[in-house]
This record gives sequence, structure tokens and C-alpha cells, in this order.
Amino acid sequence: MRVIIFIFLVGVLVVFGWYGYMRFIPNSEQKDPVYEAKYPILIHGVEAEQGAIIENNEVKLPLSVLEQVLGADKPIRYEPDTGSIVLTTADKVLHLKTDSLTATINQKPYNLTITAETQNDTVYIPADPLALLYGLQVEYMQETGTVTLLSEGESIQLGEAAGDKDAAIRTEATIRAPFIHKVPEGQPLRIWKEQDGWLLVQSANGWTGYVNKTSIKLTQIDQIPSKEQAAPFIAWKVLGNKINMTWEAVYERKIDTTKISAMQGLNVVSPTWFSLADDKGTIKGKADTTYIKWAHNQGLQIWALFSNDFEPDRTTKALASAETRFSMIQQLIGFAQVYGLQGINLDFENVHTSDKANFVQFVRELTPLLHEQGLVVSVDVTPKSNSEMWSLFLDRAALGGIVDYMMVMAYDEHWASSPKSGSVASLPWTENSLVRIMEEDGVPSNKLILSMPLYTRIWTEKKGDDGKVEVSSKAVGMERVKEIIKEKKLKPVFDAAAGQNYVEYTEEGNRTRIWIEDEVSIKARVALVRKYDLAGVATWQRAFQTPPIWKTIDDAIKLKP
Repeated sequence: MRVIIFIFLVGVLVVFGWYGYMRFIPNSEQKDPVYEAKYPILIHGVEAEQGAIIENNEVKLPLSVLEQVLGADKPIRYEPDTGSIVLTTADKVLHLKTDSLTATINQKPYNLTITAETQNDTVYIPADPLALLYGLQVEYMQETGTVTLLSEGESIQLGEAAGDKDAAIRTEATIRAPFIHKVPEGQPLRIWKEQDGWLLVQSANGWTGYVNKTSIKLTQIDQIPSKEQAAPFIAWKVLGNKINMTWEAVYERKIDTTKISAMQGLNVVSPTWFSLADDKGTIKGKADTTYIKWAHNQGLQIWALFSNDFEPDRTTKALASAETRFSMIQQLIGFAQVYGLQGINLDFENVHTSDKANFVQFVRELTPLLHEQGLVVSVDVTPKSNSEMWSLFLDRAALGGIVDYMMVMAYDEHWASSPKSGSVASLPWTENSLVRIMEEDGVPSNKLILSMPLYTRIWTEKKGDDGKVEVSSKAVGMERVKEIIKEKKLKPVFDAAAGQNYVEYTEEGNRTRIWIEDEVSIKARVALVRKYDLAGVATWQRAFQTPPIWKTIDDAIKLKP
């Protein structure tokens, strides 16, 4: 019995001794840290999936790691077919190519000391321009071969050894793990996180590991400096009022400005002058100096429209490369300088959904360069729908974060070939179109401009021999509808569901229906602009108007609650 008790006591002593050894006796073995890459990239004390390239003691960083650190709001675009790399911010666009020291920033030469390159299908970008554009701080430690990335504005807790004899950085969060480095008293450490009573730290020479929390005292917070910010571009607007724009549809013939009646309250015109001519990015123009002189004499801003000519395949190729996008941007800047424009309005429609990202990239590259010239940038978007070519290609959230104004083309609820008669833009549909973009896409109301139709459709419903109703339509302006009402002695009735006046009549045995665009429908839509405090209104297009409608719009905009 005594033997059993003795063995038990010995066992207890061994267990407690082993526990004490594991718990209180530190491992005295020293090991160098093991990293996956030759030049590991450390982010918050953790090694990134890919390492850096070091050339002449300068750092090149892999694109995948940069995307992780910078995020989508500071995008870098790489095009492997041409080796083009485009870096964009709100006010800068940097173009460079792999294996080339030649680069440009906002169309001016920019000198590189090392080139971007590709290795094993990974593109590596020099660190210097990343600091310039994004404030990314890159620390390369020759002693340890580590590269640490620190983001601008980042706050980092610092600490130092508290005088404990075992203030050692270990490979794991346990006293039995080998140590990497003994921390001298007073030496600063970056503290990245806490784990089970241990701190993940980084030493001054770049090594990372774990230190017992009791061995460290906190000192101060280090703030990574932010790069100097350029003054933000302030888009033109009417002080104390709203933007009131109309599009001027320009076809083959020039506009006879002597026949344009007074347009009370109008402050911006957008003539449809520029369009994409081919897949190489060539822009054809129809600008008219007589119209320019007339507009400026009227005190009107000119935000000339640039469209993709509604040609999807041509658009795909023109947007696909940095070279063609840059060519289009340069041409637009040239047109603006020659003709004294104040803005560019982008109207891309009938676009393949697969070109969604490329269109956003084009707008990202275009906006800073146009802003540098003092030009306002606006983009036309349709209400949200499931249409592949007319709605789904538009990344409204991304575009809303880039441009100055977004025109919501709230018309063609019932389009030309609609199988059902109806309003071009009923009031509930119009309001829902605005709300969805604000709520679902986060576009602020002060960037949205409600685009209203000055046209309607005359719908003809013809019953066929099989009893089915065939629907057809034609678009007409406000004056033509007034003529029809007068000629046929019609009495409009208010359609409460649509929020506008309505007439119908029989012609050649067919039912003819018109949802009328007049001061009633226009006032109701402008009330939405006031309700949501939008940036203003736009109208498609001037030639569809009746002269009194401009006063209606102006009075409705200025109406006080």
C-alpha cells in the first residue's frame, strides 16, 4: 500500500513539475523566423500570400497584395495584352507599362527608377508611385529582408519591453516556442493584436512574433501620415437654385438659334455633338460655333454630350484598352479647349453587360483629367431594370462615386415597341426610379438630376381578326398633342395612377390613347426634385417643348414649401 502511495505521489510531482516546466520555464532555443517568400510582405504583422521583388534596394509589390491593402476605392488597372497599368485617384491618373521607365501622370512625364514587371503571371508595381498616389508607406529592412506595408492615416499602438528578463519575440503564442529575438529594454515595438495573453508584435528590424503581454508596456499611438490632399474639384452649380438643363438634339442640320424662343430659368444646354466613330476610339464631332456663341451670350453653360453611338461591339473594343480610352479622353479635352465647353455629358447606351467594369474604368480615368481642365463630368443612366444592354451594364454605385452629376433618364417606362399602352414616365415609376438609385446604389441626392421627357407617345390599339389587340406608337412633342386636343375637341381627364392628364379617342376604328406631358406632369416631377433635394432637372429634348413649359419648370423649381 505504501508503495502505491509513493508511486502516486511521485506521479503527482512529475505532473506538477512538467506543468510548471511547460508553464513557467521559457524555451531558450533561438530560431530565425520562417517566411514563405524570399522578401515577405507583412501586413499588420501577418505575411501576405505573395512576396515582393527587390531591385537596387527598391521594392516592387504584387498587384494582388495591393488590391488587398488599397481596396476598390483606390483601383489599379492592369491590362496583360499591352502591359498597360493605370493607377487612378480622384485627381490623378498615372499610366505606365511593364518593362518601361516611361510613364505619365495627368498627361505629364513621370520618371520611374525601376520598371513594373511580370513574373509567373503576376504583375509587380514599383512602390514609389504608390506612395505618391495613395500614401502607402513601404518599409524594406535589408537585415531581415522584410517589407512592411502601412496605410496612410493608420493608427498603430506602440510598446516597449517592461524590464522583464524574458521579453522575447517567439514564433508562437506560448512560452515553450523558440524565440526569434530578445527585445532590449526601451526598444519600440509595433503591437498588432492580442491573443490569449500574448501580443503579436513587430520589431524595429521588421521581425514579427509573439511576446507575453506582461513583458510589454504600452507607450504611444503612432499615426501614419496622410499624403497632402489636393483641393477637391467643386462642380459648377447655381447658388441657391437648381441645375436646369436641356439636351439639344443635333442631327445632320445645324440648329437655327434665331428660332429658339426664350427659356426662362434654363442654365445648361447639352448639345449632342460628339459620338464614337470607330472601335479605335476616334470621336466625330458636330460642334457649331454659332450655337456656342448664342449659348454663352444667353449665360448658359455648355455640357456637350459624348455618346457611344449606341454601337455595342464598337464600344467593347474602344473601352477595352488603356490606349483607346486615353485617346478618347485626349480628344474630349481638345474639343473642350477649342470650343470653350464647361462640361462633358456621357451618354453610353446599348452596351454589353460584360463591358460594365471597362465603362467604369473609362469614367475613372476621364474624370480627373477633365476636372484638371475645369470641366464638369456627368453621366446619363437609365432607371434600374433587367435589360441586359440598357440597364445592367451600368454600375450606378461606382459611377456615382466618381462623376459630378448623374442624370436619371426617367422615361420610356412604356417604350416605342411596348406590347402595352401606357405613360412614358408615370409619377410613381419616376419616383421609384430615383429612390432605388439612392437607396440601393448609395448615390447621394445632391448628385442626381431628374431627366424628364418633353415628349409623349400616341398609342394605337388595333384589334385583329383573332381578337388580339396589336399596339403601336409614335413619339410626338408637346405642341402636337395640344393640336390634336384642339382639333378633336378632346377634354383631358386626370389619371391619378399616372399622375398626369390623359385623353383617348377613336380613329379609323382603333382606340387611340395619349398620356399627356404638360404643366401638370412637369410640376409633379419637379416636386420630386424638391422632395428629395436633388441637384436639378434635365429635359429631353428642347425641340419637343412648348415655350411656356420653361416658366413652368422654373417656377416649380423655385416654389417654396
